[in-house]
Amino acid sequence: MSQLHQERLLQVLLAPQISEKATYVADKNEQIVFRVASNATKPEIKAAVEQLFDVKVKSVQVSNVKGKEKRFGRMIGRRQGWKKAFVCLQPGQEINFAAGE
Repeated sequence: MSQLHQERLLQVLLAPQISEKATYVADKNEQIVFRVASNATKPEIKAAVEQLFDVKVKSVQVSNVKGKEKRFGRMIGRRQGWKKAFVCLQPGQEINFAAGE
């Protein structure tokens, strides 16, 4: 892999998305939810997860989350939108975030 491609993969994943819905999805469908860069593609996300966590990825689904509208007095502002990825792992594969490595 080229050095430029390696650095790009490290910038694709921003953080795991820990929420009630993400926990439910993880238990039911064996998927992990990540917050990813808004210009990330499915193949990039797959490669980044496989490289960083040393697991095999079965599939990736992405969704764009629209930023919420917030008011500051009379002014109306909008939070920035972001992208999240639902990563489905091959059977028997697991990523454990609780074990502080």
